[in-house]
Amino acid sequence: MRLTSMHYTRLASSPSSLLTITSYPRLTTEQMLRKDQKTIYRQGTKVAISTIYMDLEAFLQRSGLIADLHAFCQAHSYDVLVAMTIFFNMNNEPVRQLAIFCPHVALRMTICGVLERSDAPSLKLTSIPSTHPNLQAYLQGNTQVSRKKLLPLLQEALSAYLDSMQIPAGPPEIVGVSREQVDKEMNRAGNSLIPGVSQDEEDPPLPPTPMNSLVDECPLDQGLPKLSAEAIFEKCSQISLSRSTTASLSKN
Repeated sequence: MRLTSMHYTRLASSPSSLLTITSYPRLTTEQMLRKDQKTIYRQGTKVAISTIYMDLEAFLQRSGLIADLHAFCQAHSYDVLVAMTIFFNMNNEPVRQLAIFCPHVALRMTICGVLERSDAPSLKLTSIPSTHPNLQAYLQGNTQVSRKKLLPLLQEALSAYLDSMQIPAGPPEIVGVSREQVDKEMNRAGNSLIPGVSQDEEDPPLPPTPMNSLVDECPLDQGLPKLSAEAIFEKCSQISLSRSTTASLSKN
């Protein structure tokens, strides 16, 4: 089965369908974070960026979340965890939120400062109150800024932090792997817009997302193009925005 514009339109008109496909209610916090994750490195500083398809408020209310985030970062030697949440509201409008978890005050403040001040692109961030001092949450007003567009800002924030600590930033690096693995990772990075970005391939694969009636009979990995949930969301967001513009013009 090939996803056509008709299927994207159906997904855009039924946000609950997209959430059914991409939410992971039975997975642990670590599995949710690693289901759709990128990692960037600079001079031993390691940042994980995870995309989660649910409301940030619901995610932050998970039992034992802060302990899970600490354990996740310690287990994988992450200095920072950036969670990007995405969902559709009741009006079929996309909503993006950000959460930056980092026990290192200076590093967290630097990253938050770069994201808040950015104007190319502008994220239009609104701070969300957090009860934990190591976690800063935001509502992202500019829903067109996806993870791919956020990665350069995080690279900039890491460089600014290293400069402030008087540590040479240098090029992005991959640490703790063999030369063969480094070559493989560099080849992957060469095909990406952002050098030094990788997924954690050294860890065991996660269990598959529970199947449902929407996808039981439609395995998309049997020789068909790979489509990430992020790509589907972007397409749905574009369709939703186009419909809103058309409706406004019709009324005028």
